Amino acid sequence: MNKFHIITLGCSKNVVDSEFISEKLKSKNLLYTDNLYDADVVIINSCTFIEDAKEESIDTIFDVANLKKQGIIKYIILSGCLSQRYEKELEKEIPEIDLFLGTTSFKDIDKHIFSLTKNHVTSPYIDSAIEEKRDYIETSHYGYMKISEGCDNNCTYCIIPKIKGNYRSRYIESLLKEAEEMAKNGVRELILIAQDTSLYGTDIYGEKRLHILLDKLREVEGIEWIRIHYMYPEGIYDELIKEIKNNPKVLNYFDIPLQHISDRVLKRMNRKTNKENIESLINKIRKEIDEPIIRTTFIVGFPGETEEDFQQLKEFVEEYKIERVGVFPYSREENTPAYNLDGQLEREIKFNRKDIILEIQKSISTQLCSKLEDRKFKVLIDDVVDEETYIGRTYMDSPEIDGVVYVTSKKDLEVGQFIDVIITDSMEYDLIGVVENEYGK
Repeated sequence: MNKFHIITLGCSKNVVDSEFISEKLKSKNLLYTDNLYDADVVIINSCTFIEDAKEESIDTIFDVANLKKQGIIKYIILSGCLSQRYEKELEKEIPEIDLFLGTTSFKDIDKHIFSLTKNHVTSPYIDSAIEEKRDYIETSHYGYMKISEGCDNNCTYCIIPKIKGNYRSRYIESLLKEAEEMAKNGVRELILIAQDTSLYGTDIYGEKRLHILLDKLREVEGIEWIRIHYMYPEGIYDELIKEIKNNPKVLNYFDIPLQHISDRVLKRMNRKTNKENIESLINKIRKEIDEPIIRTTFIVGFPGETEEDFQQLKEFVEEYKIERVGVFPYSREENTPAYNLDGQLEREIKFNRKDIILEIQKSISTQLCSKLEDRKFKVLIDDVVDEETYIGRTYMDSPEIDGVVYVTSKKDLEVGQFIDVIITDSMEYDLIGVVENEYGK
């Protein structure tokens, strides 16, 4: 047994964990293969945040289990949230799984692989965030850097604190070293992630230090863009806004999971903010920052959400015209406080409300995109479509979750290249453009 393959499911935080796993195994002389059918052991890094993620993980496990039954692979390791949460049930239902690893216990994965005997090491969490080297198997010209692990927010709909433990920041020195390594490996856009990036530093430094981290990351040679994900609204502070404004590498992109706007629903969610504070924050960002892009998510159909609550959300979306919006119907997750709340809504109501918000947002996005026509933007090339067509992104869009720019050029462009583009047309969520020095030719 000397070849392994990793299947990463769920969010970008799992991508980082998979790269830590790969580096650990390669340091023990195991070989990574990107071909599933060529592997001796397959590691499935799972997700179970909502029902859809859970189903995707289960389906993947069954697919890989069938390969084991056929003798194509020898061992299956399940890591991540699903393993942490449902080990006993999965051991009974899918005996093909050889090893269960929790959300952070994979630090010793090499030892467990060398002695595969139905090991179970799903300890809830470890004392510190991961401080290991990474193998950039899924990272290219953009890459994710996890600045903390765990969460202290305890939203009633979320299982993450029970799976990953309390909030644990990484030290600035470690993050700077990792960012430098990422830059050496070709990363040009660095994306900071955590369950809540705005809390960074509070546990180890006694104060919020995301703004200090950003200032120091400015000095990392090779990194041109720094993007921040998952800033909880109540955690965003004046020094952070000032740093984003003044740091030329930090993008004016605010990923702020609001989840709702009704004070009554926010309280039932155990969110630490309210409608007035949310509106004040958005107004402050738009006043202080030049052309900021705000991205958020909303949960509709939360237990007890009334027509009046939903109407408040609908009116907020229409009035504030948030640039990037994702909408999720409430997913009832066992072992969360919201699971037992009264007022559970029917699936039809939840999905209907989702469709209503998305339809409003589609119209808003179409209008906002049309206003960008005839303007010039710096674009990072992500992919090649054909000889004259490329896919890229402006500062306004994060990879895989937002829109793209379809770029036309008669000259060869490279993935990871920054290029100035004139926007010539727009769609509901995407833009169309031509490289500036070819515009009008």
